Amino acid sequence: MRLIPQNKWIYLFLLSIIWGSSYILIKRGLVGLSPIELGSLRIVFSTIFLLLMGYNTLKGLSKNQWKWLIITGFLGTFFPSFLFAFAQQYIDSAVAAITNSLTPIFTLLIGVFFFANKILAKQYSGVLLGFLGSLGLIFGGNEISAAQPYQYVLLIMCASMCYAVNIFFLKEKLADVSPIAMTLGNFIAILPPALVLLLFSDVFSAQKLQDHEVLTSLFYIAVLSFFGTAIAKVMFNRFVKIASAVFASSVTYTLPIVALFWGTIDGEQINVVQLISAGVILLGVSLAHKPAKHK
Repeated sequence: MRLIPQNKWIYLFLLSIIWGSSYILIKRGLVGLSPIELGSLRIVFSTIFLLLMGYNTLKGLSKNQWKWLIITGFLGTFFPSFLFAFAQQYIDSAVAAITNSLTPIFTLLIGVFFFANKILAKQYSGVLLGFLGSLGLIFGGNEISAAQPYQYVLLIMCASMCYAVNIFFLKEKLADVSPIAMTLGNFIAILPPALVLLLFSDVFSAQKLQDHEVLTSLFYIAVLSFFGTAIAKVMFNRFVKIASAVFASSVTYTLPIVALFWGTIDGEQINVVQLISAGVILLGVSLAHKPAKHK
C-alpha cells in the first residue's frame, strides 16, 4: 500500500473506530478472564494472526533492528496490554479511553526534552485544549460514579507514557522497516513471556473451557486481538511513517468518543459535561495539527 501523507486523516478515523471499540472488548473479556490471562491471550492470538498475514516479511532484518523491535514490542504492546487489563477491573471502559488521551501530552514533552523538537504555539494550544477536554470527561465521569477507585487511572497513564516513547523509537530507529514486519517483529519478541505467563494460569483447563463466561470472553479477546491489536498495529505503524509523532498520538484524542458511545450502549452513563468535553477534544485535535502557512 502506497503511503500518501493525505491518508493520515483516514488512518486517524479508522484507528479511532477500532481502538475506541477495544476498551469495551477488554471489559467483556475480563468477565471470564483474569488480567494476566487476558493480556497474555491477546498477545498470543495477535501473534498467530500476524504470522498468517506476513511471516515472510522478517527476512533481512539486522541485529540492531531486532534490538529495537524487542524494545518497541515491550513498550508499545506488552506492558500496555496488562496495564489496561488491570486498570479496567475497576474503572469504566470510557474512563480508560479518556485517560489514554494524555498520550499526546507525553509525546510533546518527550519530543521537546529528549528529541529537541520545536512545537508551534497553536499546537501547544490545541494539545492543551485536548488535555482540558480529557480532564472534563474524567470530571464528568466522577460526577456519575464517585465510588470508582480512580487511582487506577495511573496505570493507564503509565501505558500512555509507554505509547509516547514508543512512537519516537518507531520513527527514529525503525523507519526502514515495513509496517507489517515491524508489527510481527514486535509480537514475536513479546510472545515468549506471554506464553510463560499463560503456563501459570489455568485458562485452558477442562473446567474453564466448559464455563460459558470464559468461552464468551475468549471470543471477545479473539476479536480484540485480530482487529484491535494485529490489524490496528499494522495500520498504526503505517500511520507513524506518514504523520508527525504528535499527530500519530492524537488518535488517543478521538477514540474516547467512540469508547463513550460503546460505554453508553453497555449501560455506562454519560452527562452533558462529558459531551461538551468531547467537543473540546475534537477542537484541540484540529488546532494542534493544522499545518503552518508557507510564505
